[in-house]
Amino acid sequence: MKKLFAIPTENGKLCAHFGHCEKFAIIETVDRKIIDEKYVSPPVHEPGAYPAYLAQQGVNTIISGGMGQKARQLFNHNNIEVHIGVNAESPKILVEQYLRGELKTGENLCDH
Repeated sequence: MKKLFAIPTENGKLCAHFGHCEKFAIIETVDRKIIDEKYVSPPVHEPGAYPAYLAQQGVNTIISGGMGQKARQLFNHNNIEVHIGVNAESPKILVEQYLRGELKTGENLCDH
């Protein structure tokens, strides 16, 4: 089964705030194995732009430190799974943790 993850990044690690990332790591898995990892620049940051962009890319799962309520609602509307409160780490390690059922989430690091 194919699954596409998006992780907002800054300096190659998870960015604490979804809307302030430099790039998105897009990681593709098939049958719970990573088969591709690429970094893409996000569109201009406007309300709703990132969720729409990532939905168009076919993303199934978001791993983030923090995210505003509106973005979470838009992802839910598009049936995209969201994990927030994740500590900064490389995207590949975070996806591997997810695949093993070991991804640790916590409080949303965004308050708007």
